[in-house]
Amino acid sequence: MKTLKSILLGLALLVTANFVKADDIAKLTKDYAVNTYIEAIAHGKLDGFAQVLDNSAKFSMMRGNKTLNFSKNEILESLKSTKNTEQECKVSTSTVESNGEVAIVKVDLVYDGFTRSNLVTINNTGNGWKITSVHSTFKS
Repeated sequence: MKTLKSILLGLALLVTANFVKADDIAKLTKDYAVNTYIEAIAHGKLDGFAQVLDNSAKFSMMRGNKTLNFSKNEILESLKSTKNTEQECKVSTSTVESNGEVAIVKVDLVYDGFTRSNLVTINNTGNGWKITSVHSTFKS
């Protein structure tokens, strides 16, 4: 009887874990990934940001003629210092390309005197839509 209870408890935990994982994957849509990116970059809200980034996500930023490259871990560590900091900018988005496998979304952050344009690439990874790369440029 004790063994049966243990087996049933184990099965119940397994079923619950699968439902939670399926729910997490269903939540990882293109829109959710873009909105979570905007919340992190423009508003300092990091909840769920690491989840929408693919483990191999690459970030690049043009600074003059030089390209700076960052990994997922480097971006997450950098954003910790601006957590809950509201950027004084206007945000606009436009879809450059979108199909069932990949989407490229342009996210502009317009500040006084300059604009930061981000090309955000989101892929359908099989575990939901995740950000795989972000390329940022700055314009006066």
